[in-house]
Amino acid sequence: MSSIAFIGGGNMASCIIGGMVSNGFVPEQIMVGTPGESARQQLSETFGVTTMADNHTAVSNAAIVVLAVKPKIMREVVEDLVPALAHKPIIISVAAGIPVSALNSWLGAQMPVVRAMPNTPSMVQSGATGLFTQSSLATEQRALVDKIFQAIGYSCWVDQEALIDAVIAVSGSGPAYFFLVLEAMQKVAQELGLPQTTAQQLSLHTALGASRMAIESGISAAELRDQVTSPGGTTQAAIKSFQQHGLEDIFRSAMTSAVERAEEMSKDFSS
Repeated sequence: MSSIAFIGGGNMASCIIGGMVSNGFVPEQIMVGTPGESARQQLSETFGVTTMADNHTAVSNAAIVVLAVKPKIMREVVEDLVPALAHKPIIISVAAGIPVSALNSWLGAQMPVVRAMPNTPSMVQSGATGLFTQSSLATEQRALVDKIFQAIGYSCWVDQEALIDAVIAVSGSGPAYFFLVLEAMQKVAQELGLPQTTAQQLSLHTALGASRMAIESGISAAELRDQVTSPGGTTQAAIKSFQQHGLEDIFRSAMTSAVERAEEMSKDFSS
């Protein structure tokens, strides 16, 4: 049975593996190469996967190799793996900022390479992942990559590598935007007199409910906003204040800054 190998056993690898096992992948199909003994033990005990310190052994029979190590050590890890990749598996990188051209250069041979950009809610199987490849994947190969990332939430493909930077700005960094909004709402709610716990729970469940409505209703965000905004009412007063203070422009500036930083990171690895 061809295996799926993970190189690196940190948080992102753990959440992807957990999602896979919860969604029908056979634990015996998953190999993890990671140097930390405690990480190997935890992964093995929690998910029933096979772990080892030797990365070469982990990838030897793999149809897919998921590179889940920090960007700063990616080149060293990839170049060390090359002798064990003669069978040319699909290589998936979940590291931010490393372009396909750099991965191809380090691999030194033509093999299918996929860039994946999952986000932190993947840890609770509510993630959003953008995928890109320049390689011609067979239908079943693309379906398997989809199945891996759909095990931790939503996944989609983009047709230009530059759009991965847009994915980073929307969903990769996006959870932090919502956490910042929640912080502000909770702080102001307390200033308005609500107890801390009440302020936290009301804002959290409002965010959860709004997201579920947006996902399940099939109605656009603009239409949903109109439905809850009665003319002359309290919501309209709040929305008017947001608009007068340039909320859309604030988001445009912030997300553009994220894209620019992602482009800078890619240039660091392309040089």
